[in-house]
Amino acid sequence: MAVGELAAEFPMSRPAISQHLRILKDAKLVIDAPAGNRRYYSVDLEGVGRLRAYFDQFWDKALAAFKRRVEKESK
Repeated sequence: MAVGELAAEFPMSRPAISQHLRILKDAKLVIDAPAGNRRYYSVDLEGVGRLRAYFDQFWDKALAAFKRRVEKESK
């Protein structure tokens, strides 16, 4: 979507949306493509995949620790 289209969906200004998109782009979570005088943004599936893998790893460790604790307390 273009910035104007995104801004129409949120109670934020276009400059605020642009600033957020810049941050998401720097984090490799969105990609942009120029088309005339507009830039179209979309989700960077590779970047989101890396983010998901990070959280999966985090939750795997957290849930394993929780399981160990529950099993220890139930003995």
